[in-house]
Amino acid sequence: MPAPSPSRVRPLGSPAFLAAVCLVASLGGLLFGFDTAVISGTVERVKQQYGLSDLLEGWFTSSALVGCILGAAVAGMLGDRFGRKPTLLAASVFFFVSALYSTIPPTFTVLVIARWVGGLGVGMASVLAPLYISEFAPPQHRGRLGALYQLSIVIGILLAYLSNWLILRLGQDHPMAFGGQGWGHKIFVAECWRAMFGAEMVPCVIFFGLLLFMPESPRWLLKAGKEAQGLALLTRVSGPTVAQRELTEIQAGLAREEGSVRELFRPGLRIALLVGVMLSVFGQLSGVNIVVYYGPKILATAGYADAAALLGQVGFGIINLVFTIFALLVIDRWGRRPLLIGGMAVVTVALVVLGGLFLWGASPAGPGEALVVSRAVGLWIGLVICVYMACIALSICAVIWVLTPEIFPNRVRGRAASIATFANWSTNALSAQLFPWYSAQLGMHSAFFTAAVICSVATVFFWKFVPETKGRSLEEIERHWRRQ
Repeated sequence: MPAPSPSRVRPLGSPAFLAAVCLVASLGGLLFGFDTAVISGTVERVKQQYGLSDLLEGWFTSSALVGCILGAAVAGMLGDRFGRKPTLLAASVFFFVSALYSTIPPTFTVLVIARWVGGLGVGMASVLAPLYISEFAPPQHRGRLGALYQLSIVIGILLAYLSNWLILRLGQDHPMAFGGQGWGHKIFVAECWRAMFGAEMVPCVIFFGLLLFMPESPRWLLKAGKEAQGLALLTRVSGPTVAQRELTEIQAGLAREEGSVRELFRPGLRIALLVGVMLSVFGQLSGVNIVVYYGPKILATAGYADAAALLGQVGFGIINLVFTIFALLVIDRWGRRPLLIGGMAVVTVALVVLGGLFLWGASPAGPGEALVVSRAVGLWIGLVICVYMACIALSICAVIWVLTPEIFPNRVRGRAASIATFANWSTNALSAQLFPWYSAQLGMHSAFFTAAVICSVATVFFWKFVPETKGRSLEEIERHWRRQ
C-alpha cells in the first residue's frame, strides 16, 4: 500500500486506512496466540508417543519459547535497521516453516527444532507488531488500537483451542474419512497432534499476503530520513494540521536522542525500562500462560476427561476473548492504571482460592496413588479459573501490549521493546519448562499459591511505578520520564 502524496490526502485523515493497517499488523498477534496455545492440545499426546519425562515435557513446551527469546532479542535491532514491515514479513515466513515441519517431523528432535523456529517468529512479531500499531495510532485511540493486538492474541488462542478440539473429534468420529492408513490417517487420526500444528499454515499465508500491501511505519520513515513519506502517512492518518504538529514533535524527539541502548539506563528512562521489564516478568509469572499451555492437564488433575478438558479449554478461551474485547472498549476511557492494579488484585485472590481448592479438595484415589479431586471440587476449580481468566484478560494481558511500546522514546523504541519482550519470553520459557516438574514435586496447589504471591508483589509495584499514559502522545510520555 504505497504512501499517497500529501495533496491527495483527505483533510481529516482516513479512519479506514488506520483501521486496515492496525488490523493487518494485529494478525501477528493472532499467529502469536495460535502458535503458543496450540501446544495445549498436543503436549500429552506427544509425551505419550515419545515417552517423555516431566522435564522433557517441559522442554517440548518451552522449546518454542526459547526461540521467542532470540526472536525478541534481535527484533528491535532488525526493526530499527531494516524497518518494521520487512521484519514482520520475515516473522511470517518463520511461522509457516514451523507449522509445516511440526506437521511432518520424523523425530522428536526435528519437532523441537520446528517449534523453535516458530518461536523466532513469535518473538519478532511480539516486539514489532504492537510497536508498529503504536507508531500509527493517534494518542486518543492508541490504547484501543494497541489493545487490538492483545485481542488478536486471544482470538488466536481461541482458534487454537477450537481447532484442537475439532481435529480430535473429527478423528474420533470419522476415522475412515482419512483412510485406514497413509499420511492422512496418520496426521488426522493416529497422531492428530500433527494436524493440530499444521492448521497454523492457513493464517500464516494470509498474514504474509496482506503484509505485502502495508506501508512502513511513519515514525520509522522519519527516523530513516524519509520525511516526505513519513509526513504523507501521518497526514493520511490524522489530517494535515495534526500531522504537521506530530512531525515537529517527532523530529524534536529524534534530535534529543542518541538512539543507543545506553540512553535507557540514564536517569528517568531507566525507570521506564524497569517498568517495561517488570510488566513482562510479572505478566509471565501470573500463571496465565500455565493455563494457556497446560489447561487440559490442570483440568485433568481436577477430574475432567480428555475431550471435556479440551472443551473446557475452549471455554477459557471464550472468556478470555470476551473480557479482552471489554478491555479494548474501556482502556482509553478508564485508563491503564485502574485496569492493571485493580485487575491484578482480584487475580491474586482467585489464585489463592485455586490453590486452596487443590490443596483441601484432593484425596488419594487409593493406597500409594496420586491425589485426585472430587467432581464437586473440580467444578468449582473450573469456575474459579474462569474468574481468573476474565480478570487477567481485563488487566495485565490487555495493558502490557499497550504500555510496553508506548513508554519508550521513538529512536530507541525498537531496542527497548526488545529488552522488555526478551524478559517476557525468558520468564515465559522458564515457567513453562518448570511447571510440570514443579507441580509433580510440590503439588498443583503450590503452583497457584506461588503465582498468588508474585501477583501480590506485582500489584504493589504497578501502583508505585506505572504512570497513566491515557490520551498522551508518545512524545509527551517521553518528556514525563525525562522529568523523573
